Amino acid sequence: MRRFWALLSHQLQLMFIAPPTYVAAFLFLSFMAIMYSLGLLDVSGGEGGRSPMQTFLATFWVPVLFMVPLLTMRSIAEERRMGTLEALMSTPVKAWQVVLAKYLACYFFYAFLWTLTLAFPVITALSVPQARLDPRIFSVSQMVTGYSFIFASGAMYVAIGIFSSSLTRSTLVAGMLSFCILFLAIVGAQLLVKFSIPGEGILAWLQGPAEYMQTFRHLEDFSASLFDTRPFFLYFSSTIMLLAITSLVTEHKS
Repeated sequence: MRRFWALLSHQLQLMFIAPPTYVAAFLFLSFMAIMYSLGLLDVSGGEGGRSPMQTFLATFWVPVLFMVPLLTMRSIAEERRMGTLEALMSTPVKAWQVVLAKYLACYFFYAFLWTLTLAFPVITALSVPQARLDPRIFSVSQMVTGYSFIFASGAMYVAIGIFSSSLTRSTLVAGMLSFCILFLAIVGAQLLVKFSIPGEGILAWLQGPAEYMQTFRHLEDFSASLFDTRPFFLYFSSTIMLLAITSLVTEHKS
């Protein structure tokens, strides 16, 4: 385990000195601050029935599509392009240790950025004391369930990014591939249910799995303070499967 912790420490250091990390952080925090501000304006103007947190979380997928590729595209592709991955794999470390260290470093920064956004409702509550009494503006249960969804789904999204990076030597290709797979993972089931699956016929059996995999339905439940364990199984099992496949690909190509 000592080698693994050394790998993880090294990957975390790389994350904090890589320019794409700060580009992703700036774009993400700027976008989410704007979304939360728009949610506050809607509440203060008496428009809509959603809280600022619900408006804020409803747009989570937009920054995910650019943040995750920026955080993960260099993880394995860059090392393979520079030839350092082969040198690393010649040391007494396993492929799964390398993959897991890179994954945890990226996921840590992903979770860290989302944790920073908790400052938005806290600053609002401190600046406007009466906001603490309005459940539309400051609801602890809504924040707990909403961020539970963010962290659980993010585990799978970051694994998708690491997997995409393991398939190529080009960071640009890895980023584009990650973007495409993430888009399909987030909206694919929704589109499949809406446009493609008939109620009867040979493809009718797909309706159940597609309903189960709808990300926006999960988000709707969690942002309304409903805690469901089924999405956790989906996201964490998918994460384990993606990391296992990534380990096999990394070992085969190194």
